[in-house]
Amino acid sequence: MNFAALTKMVAEDAALRRRQRLQPVGGKGDKIFPPTYPPSDEEKRRDRKAPPRHVFERRRLEGRDGRESWEVWCVLVDSVQSQANRLEESLLGIIREKSLCIPHVVVDFSEKGLEGISTITSLEAPHRVYDAIFRDSDLDGTRFMKSDLGKRLVKASNADASALLEVSPTALLFGSWHSTGDGGGIGAKFARSLVSEIVAVEVPVDEQIDQRTGEIQVRNAGRRTGSRIDPLGVLRKVEVYKSTTGWDVTAEGAGKNAKQVRPSEINHGNIAPSLQPLGITCDHLEHTFVLSFAAIRRLSFGSSEKNTTARAFLAALGLLAMTEQDAQGYALRSRCDLVCEEKKPLEAVHADGTTVEISADRKAVRSLYAEAFKAAKDAGFQFSDEPIRLTPQKKLVEIVRKSQELALAGEGGEDGETDEKQ
Repeated sequence: MNFAALTKMVAEDAALRRRQRLQPVGGKGDKIFPPTYPPSDEEKRRDRKAPPRHVFERRRLEGRDGRESWEVWCVLVDSVQSQANRLEESLLGIIREKSLCIPHVVVDFSEKGLEGISTITSLEAPHRVYDAIFRDSDLDGTRFMKSDLGKRLVKASNADASALLEVSPTALLFGSWHSTGDGGGIGAKFARSLVSEIVAVEVPVDEQIDQRTGEIQVRNAGRRTGSRIDPLGVLRKVEVYKSTTGWDVTAEGAGKNAKQVRPSEINHGNIAPSLQPLGITCDHLEHTFVLSFAAIRRLSFGSSEKNTTARAFLAALGLLAMTEQDAQGYALRSRCDLVCEEKKPLEAVHADGTTVEISADRKAVRSLYAEAFKAAKDAGFQFSDEPIRLTPQKKLVEIVRKSQELALAGEGGEDGETDEKQ
């Protein structure tokens, strides 16, 4: 596929898609561990100690081998948001090896003395280029969103998304929203054009009927065990005291306001064996990738020529992210490594629903992206050869510094929940 063919597809077709079957790297039927989520409010009302859970869904499968379509239990293994993060991470790999130019913004913390933080890019921040990290940073001494460039980003819309294309095109591809800006979150908003998701199909479950409501409650058929034997043999009954400054076997030695705690709270002693309904097996997993040309065509860039070139550039960027992720593999999390069961080609989906196979290997897609980038520059888009570099404001540095100090002292106060990118 060359740039001319891609341009034609973006202008006329509905989408590019791929439905890739996967299996655990340990082989079909091996147990894997999808992400866990906190119990719902209803589950907490039923059981105050309700454990974390996977996300179960009933999905209808297309009939095959003479069989009619049927419904099966499936489990979400990698969400749309998580996949977007991974695709952006794969693009960051290209940026770091400096093999291709991908426009982005970076906040430079390298000289601020923060532990483990050097730079944050618009491919890593939760709200992408509209994240508070960039809002609380400066461009050449001016608040980023108050700078000329920042004002262009604030004014960007589907009617003219040129500023985002030039500064952070991944925000158009994976979706973004200037929700932290003025006006109560009614700022620039862009729907994602690329959707990628991994689901485990035909998962064995334990179904239980709620006798009160008649509702079917689903629980994992798989189980996760846990335990730890302390090599030092520290017993639970040993008196231990802990304060903000440390711990000791006496209250006086631990320091001011010391409280008695169990040895496990200072990470000593045995961890009792436990059993939780977590982990799954499945018939197979399915990785669905859809690059919507219809969504890309909703974006305009100032003229007919620019529209055509910019849309093809975004499509090439989406293909680049996909092939780079393919090259990295599917090491999603601990005990969730996957491999392709059968390599599937991309399909171009025509407006009438018919499809045709498309060849797109990693080398060819890199060349395609380079051609699309040059075409966009020739069309008049102003790309910088270097990332747009911001300086974090003092208050941003200090909130991070104080957070690190509290974390080192064990006083962070976080509940362990994190937000995925929208």
